[in-house]
Amino acid sequence: MSLDENSIKPHDAMAAYLADDFDAVNVLIRQRMASEHAPRIPEVTAHLVEAGGKRLRPMLTLATAHLCGYDGLYHVHLAATVEFIHTATLLHDDVVDESGQRRGRPTANLLWDNKSSVLVGDYLFSRAFQLMVETGSMRVLDILANASATIAEGEVLQLTASQDLSTTEAIYLQVVRGKTAALFSAATEVGGVIAGADEAHVKALFDYGDALGIAFQIVDDLLDMSGDASAIGKNIGDDFREKKLTLPLIKAIAKADAEERAFWERTIEKGRQEDGDLETAIVLLHKHGALDDTRDEALAWAEKAVNAIDHLPAHPVREMLRDLADYVVARIN
Repeated sequence: MSLDENSIKPHDAMAAYLADDFDAVNVLIRQRMASEHAPRIPEVTAHLVEAGGKRLRPMLTLATAHLCGYDGLYHVHLAATVEFIHTATLLHDDVVDESGQRRGRPTANLLWDNKSSVLVGDYLFSRAFQLMVETGSMRVLDILANASATIAEGEVLQLTASQDLSTTEAIYLQVVRGKTAALFSAATEVGGVIAGADEAHVKALFDYGDALGIAFQIVDDLLDMSGDASAIGKNIGDDFREKKLTLPLIKAIAKADAEERAFWERTIEKGRQEDGDLETAIVLLHKHGALDDTRDEALAWAEKAVNAIDHLPAHPVREMLRDLADYVVARIN
């Protein structure tokens, strides 16, 4: 998958294909993020919702509904639901992480305050549940409610695991499945469910979203230690500075000698970081091949995503979903 600036990126091609539905989703989002009594709600929400994100998760819901032949209206409700859940988690995450930048812009908690971010996030969660109830599908409600609980569980698990050097790759994967992949897989699964697709197709869409979400997060964690700040919209090494054990660090720590382990204990477990520590950490990642190994895992998960939908009927959207999986990892090729 090319990253040439002149080539049409898969998410842009998909957005163009789904343009009418996307317009309807945007109208619904603006309607439902309004508040008659608390003007700060649309102010804070608009700052994040209109910050230029790719809207990848709601796009997946629209795309999978089309792939399964849906011709109703509720995929728009579900896409808006997924975007509200995602936006709510971002508002909460930035408070927890004490972040100052999101998508290249100051975070809401920096521009307003933590209280506003948390409470507006709560409001968006409530709006999300109102939207999903309107579909009248208990199964859809079950999928998205479970995803919301799993996201929160993943975030709490990360709190306890992210500074513990005994955290394994299995625990990391559990965190990622919670905080990131759960919403991807829910977004793809409900598209099939609302379309009345058969169970084999719904399972394939779930598997695609799960693998895509894991690949997406691994790439994000890799770029945090090896990417370009202007390209990823945040500072390099933010995860390290926040004392988060991401996959590259876990891999390097597993091969660390006594001196290196003492470095990781000081900088991650105890949180005592000094000038030059980030550079030292990056050197250790290269020394133990942690960045290359992490890249290989991201590519493997992207391949799993592609394989998951191989047996689905031929459809332009299926090819776009395949291209999207390739594109997610193209940034690290």
